[in-house]
Amino acid sequence: MNVDELVRDALREQAAEQHPAAAGFADRVLAVRRRRRTRRIAAAALTTAAVVAVGIAVPLLDSGKKDVRPSDVVDQKKTRAHPDQSPPRDLISAGGTTLAAYYSSQTVKKTRTTAVSERTYYLLNPKTGKYEKSPKWSWVAVAPGSATAAVLERDLPASRIGLLDLASGEVKRWVQVDHGVGGLGFSRDGRKLVATTYSENPDLQPIPKKLKGGGEVTVETGSRRTGFYVVDVASGKARWSQVDAGGGPGSLDMINSRQDFALTDDGRHVWAGNPSGEIGKEFWDLTGRKVSAPAGYKYLEWFVDAGKSPNGRLVAGDFAGEGWKTASWIVDAYTGKKTKVRGQQLLAWVGNDRLIAWDIDKDVKNEFHNRLVLVTIGSNKEVPLSGFRLGNDGGAGRWEPVFAQR
Repeated sequence: MNVDELVRDALREQAAEQHPAAAGFADRVLAVRRRRRTRRIAAAALTTAAVVAVGIAVPLLDSGKKDVRPSDVVDQKKTRAHPDQSPPRDLISAGGTTLAAYYSSQTVKKTRTTAVSERTYYLLNPKTGKYEKSPKWSWVAVAPGSATAAVLERDLPASRIGLLDLASGEVKRWVQVDHGVGGLGFSRDGRKLVATTYSENPDLQPIPKKLKGGGEVTVETGSRRTGFYVVDVASGKARWSQVDAGGGPGSLDMINSRQDFALTDDGRHVWAGNPSGEIGKEFWDLTGRKVSAPAGYKYLEWFVDAGKSPNGRLVAGDFAGEGWKTASWIVDAYTGKKTKVRGQQLLAWVGNDRLIAWDIDKDVKNEFHNRLVLVTIGSNKEVPLSGFRLGNDGGAGRWEPVFAQR
């Protein structure tokens, strides 16, 4: 296996939990399980932005410089960077895209044979522009404008969904559900919320038991994805559709314990990754009836958080190997034509020609020692937005971003 393949596999493993998708399961228990079953499989929870928009006036960054310090911030580009902060303490944004929250994951042992990957969130307070610790939520999906979030309480699967006002920290509405929810994601316009249901906690993972004669044995958990709710955010009305994980080749229970649903950009379909499927993903209408892939979704990768550009013409693609220092693919959503852009892992679009990505510094050889950067299609320059994360193997304690658009 060459260097490009090693880095590509490492990035796919980091893509767990959000949009992404997929994204988010960087802890060591889940990483061990993924590597044992297949290098390609990574759990993705594709969280998209949601509801009420509140404008945040932010100063901007000089994107023409290779490295930017707080003193370089100017007022034209609608960007705010803190390259000296990791994890961030103060608002980070670029154009209409905001780092609305971030989280770290810790492995918590539940029994002798099971552990849970638990997230600790830090949410942006839109009044103060600061990130504040919010330990009570197991899952957070943030709305456009970073004013409202959909939340799940600590124990999964949850029996209700909260709509949280981020400025006050108060839940303004609870949506009760009959089927336990384990993941949330909003449509691009924020009018709909898709909630993925599971039979048990999808983050519950087995702890291998060592055998006296050597080797180990693992007892799999019983968690299965059961279906999804589509929630009308304005009214709080929710409709559940059953989607059976099945038991044959390529079924969910043979792949990932967590594989969350997401809404397509127009909010008319629900989709999820299926690494063993013919095109790597599956689509349903809002009633749970399976359908073919809508136009423009053929090249979408479930483990790449950025997804489609706002105008729907481009798709953020997989790791493309060495370009400048690292590079990723940008794919024409209809023709499949590829071009390279800077960045290890594409996280969120900023308009139709810029993206926020993880990337390493030009002199860094450790692919895990990376920071948030702003990259532009057709340019070899990038603008640092955050400080560097620790250069470990992607395990517990590393912070993961949650983005929202206005």
